Amino acid sequence: MEVIVAKSAGFCFGVDNAVSLVNKMLDEQIGQLYTLGPVIHNKQVVNDLSEKGVRVINAIEEACENSNVVIRAHGVGPGVYEKMKEKNLNIFDATCPFVKKIHNLVIKKSNDGYDIVIVGDKNHPEVIGINGWCNNRAYIVNSVDDVENIPDTVKKLFVVAQTTLNIEKWHEITDELKKRFSDVEIRNTICSATSTRQNEAAEISRKVDMMIVIGGKNSSNTQKLYEICKKNCKNTYQIETFGDLPPVDIKKIKKVGITAGASTPDWIIKEVKDKMEELNKQNKEMDFAEAFEKSLITLTTGEIVKGTIIGYNNAEIFVDLGYKSDGIIPVDEYSDDPDFKPEGNVKIGDEIEVFVIRVNDGEGTVLLSKKKVDAIKGWDRIEEAYKNKQPVTVKVIEVTKGGLIALSGSIRIFIPSSQVSDRYEKDLSVFLKQVFDVRITEFNANRKKVVGSRRILIEEQRNELQEKLWNSIEIGKRYTGTVKSLTNFGAFVDIGGVDGLIHITELSWNKVKHPSEVVNVGDKVEVTVLEFDKEKGRVSLGYRKTEDNPWNKAEEKYPVGSTVKGKVVRLVPFGAFVELEEGIDGLVHISQIANKRIAKPDDVLEIGQEVEAKVLEVNHEAKRISLSIRELMPIEVPQKKAEETKEEAKNAEKPVEKPEEEPTEHKEEMNVTIGNIINVNEISTNVVNEENK
Repeated sequence: MEVIVAKSAGFCFGVDNAVSLVNKMLDEQIGQLYTLGPVIHNKQVVNDLSEKGVRVINAIEEACENSNVVIRAHGVGPGVYEKMKEKNLNIFDATCPFVKKIHNLVIKKSNDGYDIVIVGDKNHPEVIGINGWCNNRAYIVNSVDDVENIPDTVKKLFVVAQTTLNIEKWHEITDELKKRFSDVEIRNTICSATSTRQNEAAEISRKVDMMIVIGGKNSSNTQKLYEICKKNCKNTYQIETFGDLPPVDIKKIKKVGITAGASTPDWIIKEVKDKMEELNKQNKEMDFAEAFEKSLITLTTGEIVKGTIIGYNNAEIFVDLGYKSDGIIPVDEYSDDPDFKPEGNVKIGDEIEVFVIRVNDGEGTVLLSKKKVDAIKGWDRIEEAYKNKQPVTVKVIEVTKGGLIALSGSIRIFIPSSQVSDRYEKDLSVFLKQVFDVRITEFNANRKKVVGSRRILIEEQRNELQEKLWNSIEIGKRYTGTVKSLTNFGAFVDIGGVDGLIHITELSWNKVKHPSEVVNVGDKVEVTVLEFDKEKGRVSLGYRKTEDNPWNKAEEKYPVGSTVKGKVVRLVPFGAFVELEEGIDGLVHISQIANKRIAKPDDVLEIGQEVEAKVLEVNHEAKRISLSIRELMPIEVPQKKAEETKEEAKNAEKPVEKPEEEPTEHKEEMNVTIGNIINVNEISTNVVNEENK
């Protein structure tokens, strides 16, 4: 039987403070000591204090003049303080701070013109005291029906609660007040300790077979705890001490809950808890012999039995078999997995089937094996998977020269290197400790030989994906793919069973020397289908986005006649290319560079030089911008260079040829194979590339 004691059970702050104050005064021996009413609603504590000389009085008149009087945690009204002063009594105020706060609230609100409503028991000393601070004019409500007693003529209401009130009753009454009156200010003054105690009592009572509520019979908060627990557990009992508990059939009780009111001392709670545990122990001892005899079973070496895991350490797992001794499974008899550790893999309470290796009655030990059971069942499972061509989940435990060794349960499965993947895998060690599915391709139980293939499953899955893709693919359709490999001419991307090619010119609007400048193997990328050939299994993909094309706004940014700044990035015999922004170069023809004829652009310009130029022409379709430095700020040619140029001009037999129009975009011809592409060192996209070769 499990005994659950509420953490919040026992003295609240206010009660503990009052009792501590009385005990302190007794220790100081200040003379006759009175308490105005029982300092606590607990007969045992009050009797104990009485034996020490504390006298309980119910009226001020009972106290002798100049004597010492303790005001208990419930508090009193202002009239009581006045009477005590008239009689020259020494006042020791133990009013709970939460109650004192309510006194201050009702004083303020009654002075502000509010009618006060106190939700609680009109005969409870705390409620009587609160009422005194609003001239005993408060409406005291203890049920929804009592709300009807408040006249309709009331204009403004201020509502407070007895600190030990049931929270459900509080909500029921305040909801009714809000329905009847339009101007209602509500202040929940139920003590937080009361709410916590009630909530915990409700939670425990829902999950136990018997609930014990400890507290004085005249304790308001104890009575409310009893009402809450009774709703959830029919076997709920309210007692002051353990002796009040009626006879119960302990054999039918598996869980017992214990809570206590705010006036119950710790020693009474402990006494009840200890007594319940003692009853449980006695019951166990009485039934032990009978239960033990019934539970005993016989074990035979070689049989398979069921048991429950009751514990483990790094070397062994302990199993309850219902035998006079517990069984032991050495870790190496639990699993063939070299990485297996009990922590995280073994759960106490789990049922398990084990093989009895040896029963040693002399030493009282039973040696067990789980992996033998797994092996016996495993061969049947693997054979069934082989016959039905069902996948089997395995974990790789070893890398050999010819492939991988994997485990499925306790069955070792060999995976040849050629069957590990649909691609050549140079380093098989990357698969060590990986878990994946395989198809059993060879099974021989007599020779204990099992061969599996991961490649078959990969190819089957790829074929399914390919068929699905080819049935739905269309030009312009977008896919999310994974970069599989990079070459000098582009990137291959798996878009779902089919690898498509992003040509290097389709990776970016800017010049790219190698695909690795834009993407890496393993990257997830968004691509668009540009062309495809189902018969040849080819897909041409685009990665760069149309909206990112810098030429879309070139005419707007560089209108004809405007002045632009740029950097010389390439020099060719017929002129200089000036980078205006990333992805856009303008051409300054050799005739538009200087104020005089020059033989070569590098006579006056150099790579990296910053220049200003005038826009002569913008051709969006050809992606070409013509510039002129001469018309804006002609470069002066040194005298020596000018003379050399004239001499070269005389000897020239042919004029400078006009440069061919630069190719501006890549269009892949679908009749060109990947092999053709590999044999080409580089695809030229403009005249400059031709010159650089």
